[in-house]
Amino acid sequence: MPFQHPEEIGYGHVIERYVTRKDSDHPRYLELNSARVLRPGWPHAERFARHLIEDAATITDAELEALLTYEWRSRLTAAWLIGVGRRASFRERVGDLLLASEVCYSGRAYCFALARLGTHADAALLTAYLDHYLPRTDLRYDQPAALGALLHLDARLGTHHARRFTQPDGPWDQWVHALVHLRDHPAYTPEEQRRWTDLHCAFAHDWTGGPEHDSA
Repeated sequence: MPFQHPEEIGYGHVIERYVTRKDSDHPRYLELNSARVLRPGWPHAERFARHLIEDAATITDAELEALLTYEWRSRLTAAWLIGVGRRASFRERVGDLLLASEVCYSGRAYCFALARLGTHADAALLTAYLDHYLPRTDLRYDQPAALGALLHLDARLGTHHARRFTQPDGPWDQWVHALVHLRDHPAYTPEEQRRWTDLHCAFAHDWTGGPEHDSA
């Protein structure tokens, strides 16, 4: 997919407006890419969350597309806005970007967005990603985030899409064990991956309210 600066299509304002704006000590994209938003007692939480929710509700589809066509900071931010605002019309777009894996960091945000959209269609996109990338034990992309998001959806939807990936000595174990130092590492268990997705979705849900996932 070609990269295009938003200025080239008349949307130069979206970087400062949505990506690099500061509601804390750091630009928004840095906060979203870190775990600071999940820390209890984080002093910027209310302001940060309020403005994120407002932007998720008011950003236009054209502005989101301008962000998704640019680099990782913009794509990461757009994916978060899609997830927080549950912009289901971007489901396939996010799934395509996740599978393409063109840039660093943004993949985890795509997985968050699909987990937040919360439907069987989102589970199918995550499953397709894992089918493609878990066999690639040489690639350390966003397999953990995708598995965590799929486990989150399984718990919400009452499904078992992740089961064939997480069975003993199955695709997940093979991917983890391909690097000796990750074997038996507590950060790489399926339960830990789901926990991180649960925390991110709970952060969004606690501030936005409403049903925890869609029924579509």
